Amino acid sequence: MKKAPNFRLDTASGLKTLEDFAGRALVLYFYPKDMTSGCTVQAQNFRDLQGEFHKAGVDIVGVSKDSLKRHDKFSEKEDLNFLLGSDENGHVCEDFGVWKEKSMYGKKYMGIERSTFLIDPNGFIVNEWRKVKVAGHVSKVLEVARSL
Repeated sequence: MKKAPNFRLDTASGLKTLEDFAGRALVLYFYPKDMTSGCTVQAQNFRDLQGEFHKAGVDIVGVSKDSLKRHDKFSEKEDLNFLLGSDENGHVCEDFGVWKEKSMYGKKYMGIERSTFLIDPNGFIVNEWRKVKVAGHVSKVLEVARSL
């Protein structure tokens, strides 16, 4: 297991760092963009299972490069019950290795590779999922989180 990189994220609840979650497990999930179809479904799935994560002692933070203002709109529209972190400068994405070259219709561009990290109460990454497909993903994360 490796130690999770420390992070600083602007959220609706102020600046959050890895230390703010010490003593509880954390799902830190990275997604490309607020209010797009796959990202909306993923957020809704985390929202719907948030109570189960909470019972397992696990907090959830979603991260994208969207602004805090856009996160607030997204959170309100989808009635999200967990924090969204704004990484506008991309430092957290880079630290977690999710800022990747992507390709769509033959055009290459840089973007966030949908990824999820499960961090234990001591700040170690116990599991990571990369190139995530949304369908069924959140249930798989919850299953692993319950085993902590």
